[in-house]
Amino acid sequence: METNNPNVFSNNEITVTYKPHVCIHAERCARELSNVFRDSVIPWIDLDGASTKKIINQIKKCPSGALDYCLNKKEAC
Repeated sequence: METNNPNVFSNNEITVTYKPHVCIHAERCARELSNVFRDSVIPWIDLDGASTKKIINQIKKCPSGALDYCLNKKEAC
């Protein structure tokens, strides 16, 4: 699913939002799950790079809370 917001990334299962003004650039996401959170490629989040479960677990580790998610079929985003 495409969006006009460059900080919203979505597929059939999950929608991930990124708040750049909150991010402290700890780069934990890119170091620990680099197939999804890529620092040198645009778009920098590739939801096909790992399972939804792995993506959710990594988002929960974000120290600043700049990354968030919702499941498309179970929650309203």
